[in-house]
Amino acid sequence: MQFFKVKTVEETFALIDEKVRKAGHTEKRSLEDALHYVLSESVKAAENVPGFDRSTVDGYAVRAGDTYGSTESMPGFLTVAGEVRMGEIADKPVGSGEAIYVPTGGMLPPGSDSVIMIEHCEEIAGLLNTYKQVAPGENVIKAGEDIRMGEILLEEGTRLRPQELGALAALGITEVEVYRKIKVAYLSSGDEIVPYQTQTLKTGQIRDINYLTIAGLAREWNIEVQYGGIVCDDFEIFSKQAKELYDQTDCLILSGGSSVGAKDYTTDVIQSLGDPGVYVHGISVKPGKPTILAMADGKPVIGLPGHPASAMIIFRLFGERILKRLSGEVLEKKPERIFARITKNIPSSPGRSDYIRVRLFEKDSEWWAEPIIGKSA
Repeated sequence: MQFFKVKTVEETFALIDEKVRKAGHTEKRSLEDALHYVLSESVKAAENVPGFDRSTVDGYAVRAGDTYGSTESMPGFLTVAGEVRMGEIADKPVGSGEAIYVPTGGMLPPGSDSVIMIEHCEEIAGLLNTYKQVAPGENVIKAGEDIRMGEILLEEGTRLRPQELGALAALGITEVEVYRKIKVAYLSSGDEIVPYQTQTLKTGQIRDINYLTIAGLAREWNIEVQYGGIVCDDFEIFSKQAKELYDQTDCLILSGGSSVGAKDYTTDVIQSLGDPGVYVHGISVKPGKPTILAMADGKPVIGLPGHPASAMIIFRLFGERILKRLSGEVLEKKPERIFARITKNIPSSPGRSDYIRVRLFEKDSEWWAEPIIGKSA
């Protein structure tokens, strides 16, 4: 088998979408415990939100036509026929030439079609002076205007953010069916790698910071991470530890040993886990060219470069997509972007996508990007 035939970024995304499928295991969770989980079934609204026509301001419910022509110099005059209290049913209708006081969120009385704000009128001894005309529907929210009964509120594959939880709560929903949290294992490799807690380094040793950065990113995406420790450059030890972690989790992440060096066993270890094996070995990006992606008996395996900046960039680019697809989330077609001016020109090789770390700052009402140039990351 020939490896290290690089793929483009677009080819890599297409292969991920083709090969990675959601894990599929579901569970019921209360809304309070469902933040960042992914819906495993669509939610249909069983009622309208709001459930009745209501006012969006403090003011007087009126018939819009009764206010036409009202100005500050020539106000209109309406008879105040009562008020609606919060939480009460508005059963008294608004007749022609009448107005009823309604607080913000209060039910709109029958017969009215709009609300004039208290700032634009004045009540004097039961007579309402209107200093501005309103249009039908002004300052009113209709029943079902936010959520209409029978419509699909949230599609399967939606990640539940605080605003989605609020919308579900508005419908009286207390629990939802979601995909269970994905569990991944992280394993570092290399004779030179030592635990990050090591206080005194021997010559040639490097602290394992990648575990904290990669695991931290995964946890931001609501992924459970199991740390597999550090293995030396020995195929038997490496493959045994990788297999144990692979059997316990939904995805295996390896860091280090993805280049073409003589002691890099990562490809062989991945191939030993199951079929079909490696489908990407090298991506035309900088940093992160020596990246390995594989599927082993239905489980994704990610081989990250050992370089800290490369590992983070590759994991944000491709690892996030893999894990979110595994979690059942429907992904946005385009990544979130911000447009900025760059402070200096950056050369790039033809046929390669360069991902440059930058510091963003605002200057003269526009965004600027200052490249962070450094080899050690």
